[in-house]
Amino acid sequence: MAHSSTPHFHNTEGLARIAIGAKEFQCIGALPPFDHPHVFLDMGKDSDIVCPYCSTLYVFDPALPAGTSEPLSAVYSPDHA
Repeated sequence: MAHSSTPHFHNTEGLARIAIGAKEFQCIGALPPFDHPHVFLDMGKDSDIVCPYCSTLYVFDPALPAGTSEPLSAVYSPDHA
């Protein structure tokens, strides 16, 4: 899996909303082994999107650096596994 090209986010903390610095990304749900299928999401012209698996609301924040999130703990990297 190419984690370096497409940012991956998770909502292990069960947050109602996660701000992200990307409009195209993958949601993995929670950290493995409790993750859901890693689904690619594209906001297109919109500024938010809800994951169809875990219902996490992701909101694009152009002030955030690409691939980061608020809270920063929502960024997934293979080191978590």
